[in-house]
Formats: sequence, structure tokens, C-alpha cells
Amino acid sequence: MSGRHISISHIGFLTPGNYPDDDPLSGLEQTLQQLQYGEALGFDSAWVRQRHLEPGISSASAFLAAATQRTSRIELGTAVIPIGYESPYRLAEDLATVDILARGRLNIGVSAGRPLHAELMAPLVFDGDWTSYDFSHDRVLRFADNLRGTYLGDEQTFIKTPFGPQRPRLQPYAKGLIDRIWYGGGSQRSAGWAGRNGFNLLTGNVITGEGTDDFFVAQSRLIETHRAAGTGRRVALGRVIVPFDSADKATRRRYRDYAEGRHGRTLSPQGERRTLFARDVVGTTDEILVQLFADPILPEVSELRLELPYEFEHEEYRQILHDFVTSIAPELGWKAQPQIRAAS
Repeated sequence: MSGRHISISHIGFLTPGNYPDDDPLSGLEQTLQQLQYGEALGFDSAWVRQRHLEPGISSASAFLAAATQRTSRIELGTAVIPIGYESPYRLAEDLATVDILARGRLNIGVSAGRPLHAELMAPLVFDGDWTSYDFSHDRVLRFADNLRGTYLGDEQTFIKTPFGPQRPRLQPYAKGLIDRIWYGGGSQRSAGWAGRNGFNLLTGNVITGEGTDDFFVAQSRLIETHRAAGTGRRVALGRVIVPFDSADKATRRRYRDYAEGRHGRTLSPQGERRTLFARDVVGTTDEILVQLFADPILPEVSELRLELPYEFEHEEYRQILHDFVTSIAPELGWKAQPQIRAAS
């Protein structure tokens, strides 16, 4: 089989964190169990989305704080936190706390721009006229600056605390976290900006079509732009991959129906921004490997993120994770750490 020049050294997975509207605890608990299961299987990282007004994880920092106490090795990440609704300082405090609890395992994925559902949420979040609020990349830079541990004021600036006079800075200070910020970039402009400012790049199956209607051409240009503008920061590629070797007949049909229902959007650019979508990769291990070896982007990266579909069942997510890490990932050059044994 061709495509052996692919060499993936880091695999992660992104889980949607769904739950029934009337029973959020069950879904959140199952998502925590998915992170534990992924760690036992040998995945290098596990990522969660942050979504508002939906039955999913609305506070990535709170959820991942819990995950730090249920895992010990696997890296944890946010993919992504839309920073428009966040206070750059308070978010930095929360995520620094998570990283300390995780003992340095946190990756922070963020995005800028006007956040979703602004007409509904913005009046609840902001004071005054929110339509003139700054939703630009500058908020990400302010957030990152807060994580650098720089003392506030000058050398003579102290605050009174129960522990005596202290030089003020964001607490807790999480050393090294500044280097684990990722930007979810879907355009040439955002990819170049992320590279120039020293942020890692998250790119997945949705990007903006600029000068081409070919998804892979657009994504290759995106990665090239980031690397040309930066200083060797990491790039992680996301793909929706759904193997079904160990699934029963009904589940296989469900997976194929899911992919077929989303196929239409991949045929042409969508909307005013000419958004391009990659096809979902669904099938047996052999079928999936044929598609992955034909993916022109995989040879350009060493980190791959398995993006789990929305609205699947807990046992289906476990089956997908198991089949991917045991049958597909090794064929892409990935090797589990020696101390990891596959979970049953």
C-alpha cells in the first residue's frame, strides 16, 4: 500500500462531550470515562470543545480540571475556546490552575472573532454596547501575555496579602504553558498571524476557501503560511475518522449514514466565506488506510487528531477509539509508549 512516507508520532482525539438535555451528569461522566479510556489505550492527547447554549461542554476549564484528577499521563486540550466571551485575565487564571493540577499536561486551543450566538448571549456577557466590542486577535495576545508570569507594576510594586507583601502577578504561574497555546486557524490571515506570534496551529476538516475550491490545496497553503511566518511551532491535523471493524452490522450502517448525510457539504464551497469541508473517513481499516494514504496533508504533519462525530453513543465512541489506536494508528507510523498497554 502506498503512502508509507506518512510518519505520525503523536495521536490525539477530540470528543464532543454530548449529554442529554435532562441528564447532563451522565454525558459529562461518560466523557471523563472516554478520556480515561483513551489514556489506557495509549493516546497522546485528548481534547474537548467548548460550546455555548448546547448540551455539551460549556466550560472547558472546569471540565478539564475534573479530568486532571481522572488521568495521569495523557495531555489534555481545548479545541477550541472562542475567546470573545472570555476575560483574557480570568481565563488565564482558570487555565493556569488546570495546568498546575495536570502537572503540565494542558494544551490551550483558542480562536478569535465574533463568537457564535452573539445576539442571544452578548447582552448577558457584556456591559454596554457589545456591538462595538473588540473581538480581534488582540484578545488572544492579551490572554497569552497574562500567562507569561510577568510581574505587574515596577520593582517597587507590592500588594498586601495574608502572607505578607508580595510582588503581584497572575497566580498560579504555570511555567511552560505559554508554549502550549494553539490557535484554531481556518484562514490564511489567521494562520500567518498565529505563526508570527509563536502559537501552534490547529487545523481540521473545516477551512476557508481562498483562491481555490480544493480543500487539500487550501489546507496545504494554510500550513505553509503558518510555518513560513513562525519559528518551528507545532501543527496538528484533525480528521473525522470512523473505523468500524469491531462494530456490528447496524452500527456500521449508522456510521455510513452519518457520513452520507454530511457528504453534500464537501462537494462545493459553502456560504459567503466559501467554507470548505473535508470528507469524513468511514469504513474498515483497509478502506480508511487507502483514504489516509491518499490524503496529501498527512505527510506534512506529525500530529494527528481523531475528531469524534457528534451525537454518537458512549460505547460507539469507545469502539472507534479502540479500532483506531489498535489498527490504524500503527500503520501511520505511530508507536505507543512502552509502558502503555491497550485497554480491553
